[in-house]
Order: sequence, then C-alpha cells, then structure tokens
Amino acid sequence: MRGLWQWWRAFSSSWSGAIIIVLFVIFFIAQGFIIPTRSMVGTFFEGDLLVVKKFSYGIPTPRLPWLNTPIVPDFNGNGHLIEGERPKRGEVVVFIPPHEQSTYYVKRVFGVGGDEVIFAQDGYYLRPNNGDAGIKEFKEQLGEKLETREFLGRTFIKDPFILQHAGIYYAPRWWHISEAQNSRITPLYKRAYFRDEKGLYTKVCKDGGSISNADRRIDCDIFEKQYAAFGQDEFVYIPNLGFMDMTMRDSIAMDKLRDRQGEVFFYTKVPQDSFFMAGDNRNNSFDSRFWGSVPYSNIIGQPWFIYFSFTKANSEEVGADTNPSERYITRWERLFKGIHGIEELAKQYRDAQGLSQQTLEESKEYILETEVL
Repeated sequence: MRGLWQWWRAFSSSWSGAIIIVLFVIFFIAQGFIIPTRSMVGTFFEGDLLVVKKFSYGIPTPRLPWLNTPIVPDFNGNGHLIEGERPKRGEVVVFIPPHEQSTYYVKRVFGVGGDEVIFAQDGYYLRPNNGDAGIKEFKEQLGEKLETREFLGRTFIKDPFILQHAGIYYAPRWWHISEAQNSRITPLYKRAYFRDEKGLYTKVCKDGGSISNADRRIDCDIFEKQYAAFGQDEFVYIPNLGFMDMTMRDSIAMDKLRDRQGEVFFYTKVPQDSFFMAGDNRNNSFDSRFWGSVPYSNIIGQPWFIYFSFTKANSEEVGADTNPSERYITRWERLFKGIHGIEELAKQYRDAQGLSQQTLEESKEYILETEVL
C-alpha cells in the first residue's frame, strides 16, 4: 500500500500525470462552461461560469476540450459510453444543439419524447405523451393555477413550468410601428429602443460589436444615448415578440398552423428519445423552436454549481450596457450555488425586479430590445 501511494504521488505530480488526471475529470466527471448570453435570465446570467456534472444522464462520449471532437467512436450509437437516465421535463440541461455540433447550449427541458408542444401568441403549451392522464397529474401537482386550452381537438396545458421555476418569464416588448409593419425580423438588428426619465432614446452598436453565435445575442458596446424624435404613441405593444419573430421566419422547426378562428400557432411532436429545449427568457432564446428537438446522443450533463460569476457588457440589470464601470463585477451572491440555490436566487431576482410569473411589468426601464433571440 505504501508503494502504491508513493507511485500515485509521483504520477500525479508529474506533468503527464497531471494532464491525464485533468482529462479524466473533464471526460467523465465534470467540465467548466461559461454562459455567454441572456437566454436563461433570470435563472442563469451571462457571465455565470458553471461546473457541469457529466454523469447525470450517463457518461457521454469523451470530446477534446475546445476542439469539441470525439476521441473514441460512438460504440453504442447513442452518444454515450455508458447509457443513463433521460432528462426530465423542467430540468436544466447542457447539450450540443443538432444544428451546430461544435457548441454547447444550456436550456430547460420543456418536452420529452412523444410530447406535443405548441407555441402560440400567449406562450407555450404542452400535451404530455400520456395524454389526459398526464394533464391530470400536472393538475394534481400544480392545482387550479394550471391553465388549459384546446388545440387540434385535444387539451393542452399552458407552460406548467412557469409555475414551478421563478426564473421563467415572457418579457413583453415595444416595437416601432414602421418596423413592425414593414420589416422582416430575420436579420438581427444592432439597434435598441430604451426609455428613461427624459423619454425614448435609441442605442446603435458601433462597428465591431460582437454577436454570440451561441444564442444570436447582440453585445452592444456603446455609451451615448441618442434621444428619439418620436413619441410613445408611435410604438406598438408586442406582448410576445418571440412569436412575432417566428411568424416572419422561413427557418423554424415547428409546423405553422391555424385554428378555426384563423389564429396562427406553431406545433411539433417531440421524437422519441429526444427533448424540446426552451430558454427561461422565453422571448429572448434561440432554442428548439428554431432548430428542433435534441436527441439523447447530444445530451452532455446538468449544471452542478456556479464557481464564478461576473457582469458583462450586456448585463442590463446593473446598467453595464451603458456604464462600463459596472462591467466585470463579481456577483458574489452567485458563487458556489448549486441548482437549488440558483432557483432560490431566481425567486429573489424576480421579486427584486418586480417580475410577475408571466411578464415583466411595462414600467421596466427598457422598452424594446431588437436582439430578439
């Protein structure tokens, strides 16, 4: 035993031993990731650095860090060396999206295999894979607050997870009438309308403003306000800008349908052993609505804890988008919080920001952000 201990000390203190140990941890136990965008606000924020538990749903096929290239063949045909449990509805998951194999995303599971998902003007709807029996289970769990609606001759429940997780919300937006009527929202505008005590003003990204490919979020880096020469009556209120964006896009992964009254909605049925992913910031997320469900083979793991967190240039809550002194400030309250601690912080954030469980109040500082994904 003494000889084994001496060998281990010598091995772990060598360069080759240290590298092997680090790679073993990254491949099979845990890996660090950073949240670059605001698609999960207010559960996870841009600048949150996560340790992801890689054995939550089995052991995924090891990939080289940074290159994100598998180092061994997919022997089992399911993207995992060791198969494990499947993600459940409502869980936050790290995965590789089907449209971009070199990037990791973090979203919340909205639907599992066999579930039917609808995205309508008033938000998400779900019909569980076990039909009315599944709806009854949700009603027993969530009570009278759970809303239902008929689509396609079947009953769907309205976004049940918004009643369970404080970080989920639909942020309303204001849109300038001329742009709402005449513009396609396919391009990602580098302009945003805001409001302060002096009135409406615009901000335009300078040349070189970065766009995160992970969630198509524009990272504006400007400081001067350009006050608008128009009044608020020239804006139209859009309670669900994410829905408006989908109606104007050609590339979406849901079927565009109409009910008998002519109302447009989007429908999909989640394939078996796949998962419909949605951002908690429902109106500001590039997710399964646009690139489809995620197969189990692309599942990596589950957030374990936040080991560091700092504000970035797009951290609106502290005004970092216009005040550079508020950037790269440590969020001490978020350090070393596990998923349950993060959910508790989400409740505090919701209460502090005056968020209801459905929307932001109209009095929130900004009126519109055109970077809708």
